Amino acid sequence: MATNDDWLALTEEAALEPELPICDPHHHLWDFRKGYVEPRYLLDDILKDTSSGHNIVSTVFIECGTMFKADGPEPFRCVGETEFVNGIAAMSASGQYGPTRVAAGIVGTAPLRLGDAAAEVLDRQIAAGGGRFRSIRVGATWHASPEVPNHRTEPPQGLYADSAFRAGFAHLAERQLSFEAWCYHTQIPELTELARAFPDVTIVLDHFGGPIGIGPYAGKQDEVFAAWREAVGPLSQRPNVVAKLGGINMEVNGFGWHERAKPPGSEELMQATRRYYEHTIELFGVERCLFESNFPVDKVSCSYSVLWNSFKRLTAGYSAEERAKLFHDTAVRVYRL
Repeated sequence: MATNDDWLALTEEAALEPELPICDPHHHLWDFRKGYVEPRYLLDDILKDTSSGHNIVSTVFIECGTMFKADGPEPFRCVGETEFVNGIAAMSASGQYGPTRVAAGIVGTAPLRLGDAAAEVLDRQIAAGGGRFRSIRVGATWHASPEVPNHRTEPPQGLYADSAFRAGFAHLAERQLSFEAWCYHTQIPELTELARAFPDVTIVLDHFGGPIGIGPYAGKQDEVFAAWREAVGPLSQRPNVVAKLGGINMEVNGFGWHERAKPPGSEELMQATRRYYEHTIELFGVERCLFESNFPVDKVSCSYSVLWNSFKRLTAGYSAEERAKLFHDTAVRVYRL
């Protein structure tokens, strides 16, 4: 049960254009998760959100360090997460829980810094995914400031350039696995170099590359946007990179929605963040952009219905073909659903 349901209910909106097909390519599933507004987010919980009025036809699960095996060799414990999610995906695929196909694609993790030894972990992940396993995510978010949280795995500075990490990364292409990049805006140049070094691996940029709005960046939104814009330009020139549009309503982004007496509506949410969306779409094109919810993490700031309404308002002037790609088709292609 979300701990902010009463607060979210202060801003309710009917879903705009409820017939528009949507693939939500970025959400999590977990239980016993301390420190988040929703400590439990399982099938019933996500279905409550996806059934709030929008036409969510399918979703992609993104790793979050949940349900790792309690025993066995450490490198393989992450396979437990994939087994857990594939079970939920199988429940959803039965059709008994409605038309939305939850976790039609699965993104897991693997200890790529093991180098060549990571290959066996990748193979076990693919096997555990039951035909749904598509990608690997290894969090790289790191910052020197103690006011900016590092990824839960405490990655080293410069992970993307690490030789052992790259040795493990080299095993993705032959397995048709893409890579999910979760970094901060200060690390985007490092990701650009990784994309240049591995042109045969599709790299998905999560959450616009994590613009930071807290700590040393608090109150400096224009400066952060300028730095982000300068960094993301060269990245967009790598044809193997696609960009997820969303995941910008976390505490680290500094908009402070969660501190307000009432959550934002879709118009306000869209106006506050639109320059990131519009610049990314301009650079990457709709063929390489896909809207994401990042739920339940972004639920700290807004409801699922309001979030997708904000995307629909943002693209109100786009063509039907462009919107189909942004809301559904690009995600289905990237994750081979």
